[in-house]
Amino acid sequence: MKIPISVLVVIYKSNRDVLLIERADRSGFWQSVTGSLDAPDEDLALAAAREAFEETGIAVEHLPPGALRNLHHHIEYEIYPEWRFRYAPGVTKNTEHWFALEVPDDTSVRLAPREHVAYEWLPFEAAAKKCFSRSNGEAILKLFSAQ
Repeated sequence: MKIPISVLVVIYKSNRDVLLIERADRSGFWQSVTGSLDAPDEDLALAAAREAFEETGIAVEHLPPGALRNLHHHIEYEIYPEWRFRYAPGVTKNTEHWFALEVPDDTSVRLAPREHVAYEWLPFEAAAKKCFSRSNGEAILKLFSAQ
C-alpha cells in the first residue's frame, strides 16, 4: 500500500525550462517528478532525490550542493478515485511536499518506462499550463515567482 505522503520535484535548467514527463498509465497526462514516501519516516529530501533518480535517471548526489531545494510548501489533495486502490482502505487524501531541482543545461534524461513514456523541456509558463494537475502548475509558477 502506498503512503499518502508524497513529494513533487520541479526539475529545471538555468534558462528556466522545466522538465515534464508523460505518464505511461495516462496518455496526455504531463507532470513533474512525483512519488510517495517508501516509509512513513523517510526523509522528504531523500524521497525527492530518490524519485528524481527513479523517474529521470538524474542523480542528485552528482549535482552541486544546494541543487535540490525544499520549497517548504505542501498541499493536501484528494486522490483520484481510480487510483485509491493503491492506498489503504478509506484513504482519500494525500499530502504533497514541493521541491525544486536545478540541473545543468546538458542534463540527459532516462525515463522509467513503466512509469513514463516521453519527456519535454518547456519554458516554465508553458510547462505550468501543460500539467494535468493544477497544483503541479502552481508549484512551477511559485518556484519562478520567487526568483
